[in-house]
Amino acid sequence: MSLQHVTDARSNSNDQIYHAANVLGKSDDRKKVFLAIYSGKKRVKTVKEIMQVTGMSNIRVLQEGKRLAANQIVQAIKVGRQTAYVKDQFLGEHRSRILSHAGNSEKLSSFPTKINPRSVGKTAISLKIFGNNVITTQIHVDDVDSFGKVRRIHKEVPHRQISEEKFKKGIQRIIGERGKFIDWGGERNDLYSTRVMLKGKRITTAFAFKGKGKKVAKLTPAHMGKNGDQIQRLFSCSAELFIVQYWGQIDESIVEQMKTFAAFKSISERKKIYFCVIDGKDSARLILAYRSCFGLN
Repeated sequence: MSLQHVTDARSNSNDQIYHAANVLGKSDDRKKVFLAIYSGKKRVKTVKEIMQVTGMSNIRVLQEGKRLAANQIVQAIKVGRQTAYVKDQFLGEHRSRILSHAGNSEKLSSFPTKINPRSVGKTAISLKIFGNNVITTQIHVDDVDSFGKVRRIHKEVPHRQISEEKFKKGIQRIIGERGKFIDWGGERNDLYSTRVMLKGKRITTAFAFKGKGKKVAKLTPAHMGKNGDQIQRLFSCSAELFIVQYWGQIDESIVEQMKTFAAFKSISERKKIYFCVIDGKDSARLILAYRSCFGLN
C-alpha cells in the first residue's frame, strides 16, 4: 500500500495546526498517542509499538488512533495483521506548536486562521508564541552540580567496572543519600533521592543502574528489564530528573525512548523534565573523581 500525505499541502498552514490542536483538545491519552506516532524517525508506528511507549492498552490506543485518523491527523494502514499509523510530514514539523495549543482555549481563540484572521481594521495582528506544554531537557553528567568534580576529569580515562551495588552505594555517598534501596524484579528505580543538586537547587531524581553483569555491546530498551519496560517504569516515578547508567555504550534508542517518556510526563504533570544517560566513559570519570566514595584508594 502506498503512503499518502494526510494533510493538504495547498491549504493554509495555520488552519492545519489549529485543526490538529483542536482535535487533540485536553485529552492526555490522545496527546500521548499523537506524540508516540510523531516521535522518532520512523514514519509508521504499529499499535504494539505505541502501547510499549505509552503504557496504554490495545483498545485505548485503537480508540484514540481511530479519532486521529478520522480527523486526518494520521493515516491508518495495515502492517501485516496489525493496525499502524502514518505520520504527516507537515504536522511532524509543527508537533511542538500543535501540542502547545492543544486544550488551550486562549491560545486557540487568538490563533490566526482563514476563518479567524484576528485583524483589527486593515492592520493584522502579529502573533508570537512562546514556550509550549512539552518542556524537556537532556543533560549530561557534567551538568549535575552534585557530580561537579567530574568536570576536572579528562574525558578519555581508563575503562573501569565495579559491581552495580558498589556503584549505587558510591552515588549515594556522593549525594548524601542514606536511605536503603533493595533490588527486586518489579522496582520502578534502583535509587530515588531528593538530594541531587541541579542548577543550584535540589531536584527529585530516579536512577536506573545496569551493572557489569549485563554483558551487551550496546544497551538498548530490550535489555532494560525482563519485558523491556524498565524505562517506562522509571518514568512512572514522581521525579523531575531521570538517569540511566551503564558500563558500556548506550544506544540512541535509549535516549529516544527517554525523550519520549519525558515528553509524556511533561504533558501530564505540566512541569519541566530532565533526563540523562551515563555511559561507560562517564561512569569511569565519576569513579576517578570520587574514588573514596566508591571505596577505592
